[in-house]
Amino acid sequence: MAMYDIVVADSRSPRDGKFIEKIGTYNPNHDPASVLLKETRALYWLMVGAQPTDTTRSILSHEGMMLKKHLQVGVNKGAITQEVADERFAAWKEDKANLVANAADTKSEKKAQSKVDRLEAERQVNLARAEVLRKKNAVAVAAFEAPAESTPAAEVAAPVAVAEVETVVAQAEAPVAEVVVAETPVAEAEMPTTEIEKPTAE
Repeated sequence: MAMYDIVVADSRSPRDGKFIEKIGTYNPNHDPASVLLKETRALYWLMVGAQPTDTTRSILSHEGMMLKKHLQVGVNKGAITQEVADERFAAWKEDKANLVANAADTKSEKKAQSKVDRLEAERQVNLARAEVLRKKNAVAVAAFEAPAESTPAAEVAAPVAVAEVETVVAQAEAPVAEVVVAETPVAEAEMPTTEIEKPTAE
């Protein structure tokens, strides 16, 4: 997470080389980006002719240093007094603070609204999924209950099945009774006859 130093350096020096004075830092990792600036030293170097780079000019303009330089040039030329310049700069700072506060509020509102919209979209997706599941379950229940409903084929098949069961039971019971009745003659016919000799009395 990069942070940057705002420095005054010779234009012939490399970017990360030797510098004359450090007048602030710039941290773009915050929201909004934070700038710590020595306003007095920044104004001094601007007044003596230091030329800011494009990025540094944007930062200094955001912090009001370019406006303060313009007002100070007017004071030096006698166009306005120092009190008027200070009042104008204070008014600009107040407007800038209000603008930043409004921007922060707007961003917070947009973030909250975005969260509400995402939750609503997720709720709609869940409702759609629940409706699809409900329709699938209804089809499955209808398919499960369809054979249980009375149809002509089922009505005809049921009595036939009952009649067949009764016939089989009757046929199974009849031979059992006949076998029981026929056991006695068969036993008597197969029984061997033996003669018992009685002892003679002597």
